[in-house]
Amino acid sequence: MGHPPLEFSDCYLDSPDFRERLKCYEQELERTNKFIKDVIKDGNALISAMRNYSSAVQKFSQTLQSFQFDFIGDTLTDDEINIAESFKEFAELLNEVENERMMMVHNASDLLIKPLENFRKEQIGFTKERKKKFEKDGERFYSLLDRHLHLSSKKKESQLQEADLQVDKERHNFFESSLDYVYQIQEVQESKKFNIVEPVLAFLHSLFISNSLTVELTQDFLPYKQQLQLSLQNTRNHFSSTREEMEELKKRMKEAPQTCKLPGQPTIEGYLYTQEKWALGISWVKYYCQYEKETKTLTMTPMEQKPGAKQGPLDLTLKYCVRRKTESIDKRFCFDIETNERPGTITLQALSEANRRLWMEAMDGKEPIYHSPITKQQEMELNEVGFKFVRKCINIIETKGIKTEGLYRTVGSNIQVQKLLNAFFDPKCPGDVDFHNSDWDIKTITSSLKFYLRNLSEPVMTYRLHKELVSAAKSDNLDYRLGAIHSLVYKLPEKNREMLELLIRHLVNVCEHSKENLMTPSNMGVIFGPTLMRAQEDTVAAMMNIKFQNIVVEILIEHFGKIYLGPPEESAAPPVPPPRVTARRHKPITISKRLLRERTVFYTSSLDESEGDADSFSKVRPPGEKPTIIRPPVRPPDPPCRAATPQKPEPKPDIVAGNAGEITSSVVASRTRFFETASRKTGSSQGRLPGDES
Repeated sequence: MGHPPLEFSDCYLDSPDFRERLKCYEQELERTNKFIKDVIKDGNALISAMRNYSSAVQKFSQTLQSFQFDFIGDTLTDDEINIAESFKEFAELLNEVENERMMMVHNASDLLIKPLENFRKEQIGFTKERKKKFEKDGERFYSLLDRHLHLSSKKKESQLQEADLQVDKERHNFFESSLDYVYQIQEVQESKKFNIVEPVLAFLHSLFISNSLTVELTQDFLPYKQQLQLSLQNTRNHFSSTREEMEELKKRMKEAPQTCKLPGQPTIEGYLYTQEKWALGISWVKYYCQYEKETKTLTMTPMEQKPGAKQGPLDLTLKYCVRRKTESIDKRFCFDIETNERPGTITLQALSEANRRLWMEAMDGKEPIYHSPITKQQEMELNEVGFKFVRKCINIIETKGIKTEGLYRTVGSNIQVQKLLNAFFDPKCPGDVDFHNSDWDIKTITSSLKFYLRNLSEPVMTYRLHKELVSAAKSDNLDYRLGAIHSLVYKLPEKNREMLELLIRHLVNVCEHSKENLMTPSNMGVIFGPTLMRAQEDTVAAMMNIKFQNIVVEILIEHFGKIYLGPPEESAAPPVPPPRVTARRHKPITISKRLLRERTVFYTSSLDESEGDADSFSKVRPPGEKPTIIRPPVRPPDPPCRAATPQKPEPKPDIVAGNAGEITSSVVASRTRFFETASRKTGSSQGRLPGDES
């Protein structure tokens, strides 16, 4: 089951529910840290003790199989499913070759141990440091706040101002520490998918290249490895795109922490102190309060510190709210309310003067304070000038730059981009720009096109259809995905659908030149997913759905001919998502359950004497007996819609080399060439080591 996202807005509130969710992430981090230590320990045992090789492999296999990825959100992409299933596949593969006693190649420590150790020390260790700082700043802030709220209003104004400044400073420090910690722990939670799997994948490769049987198995392992690398790289690309959006959201939250509210949240919530009168005097009790303006409901949850004395929340209906006069009470930041459920007046104390203003405004107090609206970046419209701009950009790109490596991925100068946009959208002479001018290079034009689309007042694929499109991309059934997206495209307003068709047709043309520009449908999805689609709410949960936006764009590119051939047949029923209990139509890539094929016969004389001997070989084996080596079919299972265009068959497929530009950051990619050489030379390369490649 996935963990709910940690919203940056919750860092400001620091509610008990936020602390509980944060604790789940911390437990998962400790579990991951322990798992990495186990893998490192087991891997070292495998490398150092040949006599214990078999038992070490078995233990290592069990360790891999016992681990299961947790994830943020409610659904995994196809690539993430492949990654989540990868450890199970690795374990099955290790069990299959256990009896072969294959030797460990040197440099295995660099492949497995160091990357995992670096990830554990640098990423998880850094997260733990953030946690310590978060806890320390929180303890300091709440301790200071408690002392601050007990200050009498009769003290000197200079002393009160100094105390206010100190509290504000500590509150700011604690809020920043909380933001940094939440951002870091979610980043580690997401990035571990590829940072843990890639070293294990590289380590497995090193096991299969020391003798002829190992080389054969390496050949069988290559298709799975290549597809898993593609899944890892796609997941990395989705992660990079999501991280950029989350960094922007984090910056916006630092500037205005109260602006991002999720649908269904209370109008205002936070901690308040309530004056309660007892027989022996007056006490101030801390509550966590939530107010819903529409129903005028105030929910107060007591923060009782004594164990066993926890009380349930109290719901009150507000009648009116008024600020408490300063001279009438020795406490600061107070206001009075009356409710239907309690007789008399309830006196509440806010955490600061600004906090009291927010509560007064939300409750329609007698002194409401209105915020100035947040300044928003100038928005653009989907009008005739916009269509002209897009067509001109596409024309110049397809004429002069369609084969440019990294097209749309390489960013142009911000100054030049703004200059081009200001010139083209000048109200005095809109569209009067010569794109053939030497001032506008391809990077500037592609960046300007993306900037225009991203800053439309409403995204091309609209807010209204956003949830339905994301839901379609999350479906397990590939046929339903395509059918639902096909249907939703024709629900777009006419000008939006026209613009989308114009753009997707262009992206199809770009992908047809992927050999030169290295831009596949998957890469274009990562770039244009957040550009053509975005959620109306600005939250972490919305950021986590960016990877599904990318999949929507990828499907539009790959099935452009079918989708834009015409709308779905009216007589056909709309696509209905299959029930969750049905089996997945798309199975994760696998080698552990691959089909059997005959072993290679190394003695040609046997073949010359009788061709029937080989045919009768399988008949002699008792039923149910597993052969020594089981290989996958010659053609690996198709990955989930990754081919940009049909490729011409070649005598020696070199998938990894062909995608080298896309996976240069991978741990495995740097050693791919050696593995391919070893897999093709079944004779002379048996005794060679990685250092002998040259």
